[in-house]
Amino acid sequence: MKKLLAGISGIAVATLLGLASAQAQDTIKIGLIMSFSGQFADLGTMMDAGVKLYMKEHGDTIAGKKIEIIRKDSGAAGTAPDVAKRLAQELIVRDKVDIIAGFSLTPDALAAADVFTESKKVAVIMNAATAIITAKSPYFARTSIPLPAAMGALGTWAAKTGGAKQTFTMVTNYGPGIDSEVAFQTAFKAAGGNVVGGVRFPVANPDFSAFAQQLKDSKADSVYIFVPGGEQPAALGKALAEHGVTPKTVKIFSSGELVNDEPLKSMGDAALGIISGWSYSWTHKSDTNAKFVKGINEMLNGRNPDQFTVSGYDGMQLIYKALEKTKGNADGDTLIAAMKGLAWESPRGPVSIDPETRDIVQNIYLRRVETVNGKPQVVEFDKLDAVKDPVKAALKADGKLNPDGTAK
Repeated sequence: MKKLLAGISGIAVATLLGLASAQAQDTIKIGLIMSFSGQFADLGTMMDAGVKLYMKEHGDTIAGKKIEIIRKDSGAAGTAPDVAKRLAQELIVRDKVDIIAGFSLTPDALAAADVFTESKKVAVIMNAATAIITAKSPYFARTSIPLPAAMGALGTWAAKTGGAKQTFTMVTNYGPGIDSEVAFQTAFKAAGGNVVGGVRFPVANPDFSAFAQQLKDSKADSVYIFVPGGEQPAALGKALAEHGVTPKTVKIFSSGELVNDEPLKSMGDAALGIISGWSYSWTHKSDTNAKFVKGINEMLNGRNPDQFTVSGYDGMQLIYKALEKTKGNADGDTLIAAMKGLAWESPRGPVSIDPETRDIVQNIYLRRVETVNGKPQVVEFDKLDAVKDPVKAALKADGKLNPDGTAK
């Protein structure tokens, strides 16, 4: 009898182990590393809304595999590269994730690059915007925006068409801010403009009054501005308005964050006339975007999507399309190969993944803040089609890019 019970027990254990193994094989785990708290919490909230909407629309099963999401907060300390790296390691080693996505800020993505290279796990960048990120690991793909792509175009337009002769630059002092500053200044000067000065803000900066005064004292006829999303765009917009800096007194050029809905509420009519170069606005005219905006409005009680939302949405779209292509195989080399060259119609317009760099190719729209239905709102008035990151294009031309898209 004891032998019989032992045999039955052994069979039961083996059966349970087999079931667990089968369940593991039938599940694809995706870890999301985002700022869900702290000064940049809104970035995580909006990216995650895009993730949730895509899964609501397309289900939580792909190629016969159940999709499981594991969320990790990297935002409590602001920018925290060591935290982001630790979370990536924990997700891979402890939680056994197959794919990681998110990354609100550039330092977090760069800190974790070696983790993905060593583990051969794919990581989809849904926001971090420094151009060089995707060149740091062959397992990075991006659905947000490499800033130089948009800011170079804006700098050229500002000097050639926008009437700016002298400019002052105001950017956050980290990768994306420096990237955007260099791209705007270089293009502005090449188009005949003159850069008279600039300031760089600390990454976690709550008060912009002194910087607004420096701009005013510069006597420049224009200014270029970049700050990350979250609380800072509204705070900067408020400081500019309080110091009388408006498009009526100084031509204001910016990336998309400054003219999202929340900062526009803070600035009111003082924002009218700001020119931005960017990849997405909820006001973009297309059937795909109308459906997207409606879905986010319903999810967020009337709030409109922004660039963070569409990058989260497209990040999941990239993952799903690649898994469809691999028939559910989430092996890193197989999956990243499947992502290269993928193209689809996004709420922002046509996008694709550059097969050489694994970075996004997308339209860049020039937009002006105008009064629409009694409220300030960005309105598209021109666009550049299928813009690639110029930084990696330059690296390739100089022979400094490996065949896998990483920097030599």
